[in-house]
Amino acid sequence: MIGPGSRLLGAGDVGRPGRGVGLPGRGAGPVAEAACSSPPGSGSLGEIHRIEGVATVFLPLAGLLLGVLAGLLLNVSVGFELSRYSAVAILAALDSVLGAVRAELDGVYDNRIFVSGFVVNALVAVTLTFIGDRLSLDLYLVALISFGFRIFNNVALIRRHFL
Repeated sequence: MIGPGSRLLGAGDVGRPGRGVGLPGRGAGPVAEAACSSPPGSGSLGEIHRIEGVATVFLPLAGLLLGVLAGLLLNVSVGFELSRYSAVAILAALDSVLGAVRAELDGVYDNRIFVSGFVVNALVAVTLTFIGDRLSLDLYLVALISFGFRIFNNVALIRRHFL
């Protein structure tokens, strides 16, 4: 039965500690909790999950670092006509990376959500900019403001996590 405190399970919830089949918010039951909380070095599911979780958060950070290094080494110049498109693309990428870091700190990171969010954010931002260019409106400002708000929100939540 779904009650006021319950939530639906997503595809990334299966096999994670504290989530899965069982009572809402109670985890997968005593057997799964015991398997996920065994001591490190035993090759248990819990250790595999921790290693997988640490490795997956490095994907967005490594991509950001690789992109910055490529931009610095290749010395690419962007024309005035494309400057708005590159601005919204950079903010979409930064928003996705900071959202992934925040999700990992909250323990809910999923690589599929990161990649799909990155692609969809970039496509929506570029589409808004393109439509704005055709209508002679500055619609790219909508994307800049919304991404800017989300970036500051994610940075604040990441900062609060470490305080």
